Amino acid sequence: MKAQCLPFTQVPHTSPLFVDYLAYSPSVQPFYPHSSNFNEWAKPEVSAIQYDPARRERVSAILERQNKSWGASAQTFANLNRLRQGAAAVVTGQQVGLFGGPMFTIYKALTAVKLAEEATAAGVDSVPVFWLATSDHDLAEVNHVSLPGPDGLLRTLTTSSRSVPGAPVSNVLLGDEIVPIVEEAASLLGDSEASQWLRESYRPGETLGTAFARLFARLFGPWGVILLDASDAELHRVAAPIYRTAIERAEELNAALLNRGQALEKAGYSQQVKVTASSVLLFAMRDGARTAIHRRVSGGGSGTAAEFVIGGEPGAEKLSSVELLDRIASAPENFSPNVLLRPVVQDYLLPTLAYTGGAAEAAYFAQAGAVYEKILGRVTPIVPRFSATLVEPKVQRWLQKYDITVPDTFQGTEALGQKLASHSLPPGLQEAFERANKSVEESFSGLKEALTKLDPTLVEACQTGASKVHYQLDRLHERAMAAELRRSEVVRRHAEALSQALYPENALQERGVAGIYFVAKHGTELLQSLHDTLRTECHDHQILEL
Repeated sequence: MKAQCLPFTQVPHTSPLFVDYLAYSPSVQPFYPHSSNFNEWAKPEVSAIQYDPARRERVSAILERQNKSWGASAQTFANLNRLRQGAAAVVTGQQVGLFGGPMFTIYKALTAVKLAEEATAAGVDSVPVFWLATSDHDLAEVNHVSLPGPDGLLRTLTTSSRSVPGAPVSNVLLGDEIVPIVEEAASLLGDSEASQWLRESYRPGETLGTAFARLFARLFGPWGVILLDASDAELHRVAAPIYRTAIERAEELNAALLNRGQALEKAGYSQQVKVTASSVLLFAMRDGARTAIHRRVSGGGSGTAAEFVIGGEPGAEKLSSVELLDRIASAPENFSPNVLLRPVVQDYLLPTLAYTGGAAEAAYFAQAGAVYEKILGRVTPIVPRFSATLVEPKVQRWLQKYDITVPDTFQGTEALGQKLASHSLPPGLQEAFERANKSVEESFSGLKEALTKLDPTLVEACQTGASKVHYQLDRLHERAMAAELRRSEVVRRHAEALSQALYPENALQERGVAGIYFVAKHGTELLQSLHDTLRTECHDHQILEL
């Protein structure tokens, strides 16, 4: 596997906050307790973890039960025993996308594995944990996946499985409708171990969460990745103290978040989550749907005078803080954290040494740090996950044929098509354009020299004239390339296939192509190769030739 580094400054749509975090610029240091260089702080950081032994035993037992139900490997049970005996956790997580979701989900798990291995080697016994975001209620984000077809173009597969609108995805039960979707995926993936795993995992009677867990138990069994289903009722009971705190200290937490948001904006960054004066960090289950809670204060009071509202008008349910706390005490499984409280709940449930995630999660952590400080007294450090674009042999041949690079595909399909067309213009035409540009340059250079001697005030007009001629030549060149693109069906197909292979829907490949495709195509050996290639100290985007 040949690797090439591409700094994130050259990747389109990368946020300034993430770029500055990677460099650990002074402007971001107030929002992150540590740099992105894990090995600099991992060993001393373990002493900051405060984890009650009784909670450790209780959570370990829950995780053992969960992982056993998904057919976990012997390595996973060995890691569970290490966790029970005192190991720290390196955590990552993701929504439970259909068939395992995009490739970056696999990169997350591998990064957690590698970081845990490095921490253990440095003397901090650590295990990898993958948090399944089964409490999430955005079904449209997880009910589909894109797989390349025989022509290289992506096919989007979507399951019609659903629950009531707004229900957590843990409540989305797979029925008979999943069978033809699995078979369609298997036909695209071909006869492979990965196809068989899909059939074993995504079957009637499973949920989107349990099916995902079964698949990942097989993919990452050799490394003993511990999977955690966040929707488990018993885990909610363990997390209940955090839920209560979110209500009891709602005013204080809200003020801290508003202050943090202002600090981020003052530093020149955008807030990932919009926080208002009525924001509450919890959702409640209502009629089967995950429903936002808001806080209202009447008469300028605060604290116990606050009223909490579940849902919107009409039909909103209004509760006092005492009533809401009673509900949390009696049925904590009916509540779940929002995106800013979720990492705090995660690190109350687990002895987390570090979390690994992408740019969006790094932005969340910049805000959530204010909640961490108030509730846990410690902000868990975040480490950038591995990021890569895989270039398969057929794609490599196209890149070589047209003399382009992977970053060239980041311009979009139309611009890429013109670039490809420029390399397939009729013989002599490209050379003619190059000669014309060179001739213009030489002619105006001589003219500029003569005008300088005659009247220096004419030099600027000469330069303007040269720019106009070059502009017209460039326009003519673009029109010629467009004509070639219209004429050449092959070039059009290659441009589209290259875009979908390397930069689908104007996003990195890792976000648009299903990870299970690469596993099916190249075998589980690919996972081992990626694991071996992964360098946790390198935070560039990697271009990997397979």
